[in-house]
Amino acid sequence: MEGNIYNQNSFASESGMIERVREIPELRGAVQIQRISKGYSKDHKFKIMLPDQGNVLLRIYSYTEMESKRQEIQVLEQLRQMGVLCQIPLGIGRLDDNNGYMILSYLEGEDASEVLPLMSEQQQWDIGMKAGRELKRIHQLPVQKQDESWYTRKSTKHQRYVERYQACPVVMAKDQYILDFIDDHLDWMKGRPDCFQHDDFHPANLVVNQGELSGVIDFNRADQGDPVHEFLKLGLFATEISVPYSIGQVQGYFEGYDPDEEFWNLYSLYTAMALVSSVVWIQNVKPDETDQMMTKIERVREDHDDFRSVIPRWYTVNR
Repeated sequence: MEGNIYNQNSFASESGMIERVREIPELRGAVQIQRISKGYSKDHKFKIMLPDQGNVLLRIYSYTEMESKRQEIQVLEQLRQMGVLCQIPLGIGRLDDNNGYMILSYLEGEDASEVLPLMSEQQQWDIGMKAGRELKRIHQLPVQKQDESWYTRKSTKHQRYVERYQACPVVMAKDQYILDFIDDHLDWMKGRPDCFQHDDFHPANLVVNQGELSGVIDFNRADQGDPVHEFLKLGLFATEISVPYSIGQVQGYFEGYDPDEEFWNLYSLYTAMALVSSVVWIQNVKPDETDQMMTKIERVREDHDDFRSVIPRWYTVNR
């Protein structure tokens, strides 16, 4: 997860970046800087030890993103006030002509995607329950009303992905079943609530410390839309890591109960849409990982019997 450590006497080994970090007012006196290389973000990330505060997280990004980063800081401040387990904003500013920086509290612990498989099934389910409750709380953050409905925004975006998908050299097996299922059920999105979304909620963005959920990270993709849309990462990513966690996340969101038919209808619709967009995304962003993504997609197809079943097999078989 984390790369080389640069102590205060060896900053020059990080090609100028470390020296610029030292110039940030809030980070003067740092005794240790550790680069974090995991993830798909373009940000430069560092774990920094300060003598008076302990560890903090530094993110360095293109200055063109400053406005969105300021909004992210505001979101985190609001979520903390609501009691959400997330990082505390500690600073934001301009690093140089091309870059800005953000400083956040550092959530001690480990990536949930790495530790969940090492836990008992009961512990995995417990973490999922707590994650589901946190997600429910996150969705309560007020948002501005959009000019277009969620249905209009999502269906338009999906159509763009379909057009790009049809031009892809790699396609899904029996893809017409999936495309037809989506087209036949787009109306399920009409009238759905439009709430705040983390938009990348899965175990790799959760931190576990000593067997407990420590917090939720990476709100940089935050958006708004149907709260059920937030669950589509379960089928593609979370169930591959831990089915008990995935069941727990669903049940935790619904206060310990199973969701109703409307939830599963929408979950399956958004999951089917995600398969289409994932083919496009992986070939454009990480083409060398296309085979891995297609394996995930095949597993989801089987879980839903090519979407003849809206409730995935991972939820029904493991109950």
